Amino acid sequence: MSPLSQRLHYKPQSGGLLIEGLVAMMIFSVGIVGLINLQTFANKAAAEAVYRSEATMLANDLISRMWASDRVNTTALQTAFQSPNGPSYQNWAWRGSVNSGTAIAPAAGTVYATLPGASANPPGVVIDIIPPVNPAGNSILRVTLTMRWKSPSDKDTDPVNNYVAVAHIGG
Repeated sequence: MSPLSQRLHYKPQSGGLLIEGLVAMMIFSVGIVGLINLQTFANKAAAEAVYRSEATMLANDLISRMWASDRVNTTALQTAFQSPNGPSYQNWAWRGSVNSGTAIAPAAGTVYATLPGASANPPGVVIDIIPPVNPAGNSILRVTLTMRWKSPSDKDTDPVNNYVAVAHIGG
């Protein structure tokens, strides 16, 4: 080999396998971080679904209590169930069936004990009387129930979660 050809002859590159390995590790690491983020999001969504389900069941419970109450007088029903001072509302929200709870230490199964942050964001019950369509008919009550809660995973800047149920009672 002539000295010129020796100078032009290149040696094979070394370290290519190391670079390929580092790139593969980087791609694998990005994938693992993405899976961890996906799992975190899935856990938060599952917790939110539980709270929304609880809010639905609690709203259904109050509306069922209204239907089952022996109050045929619409004003008496309003007085008993309208928030925040109605005695039936308070039993549902924090006292419980045996009046064992307080607003600070609510009874088990009540709204304040079931939904996180409900004591700071109490549920609202608005009962409107809809006049009868014909003079011989009875009035209908429109109940608008707004459940509110703040998940433990929510930041202070996140909005309060809401569930609104509307029902008509009577007729």
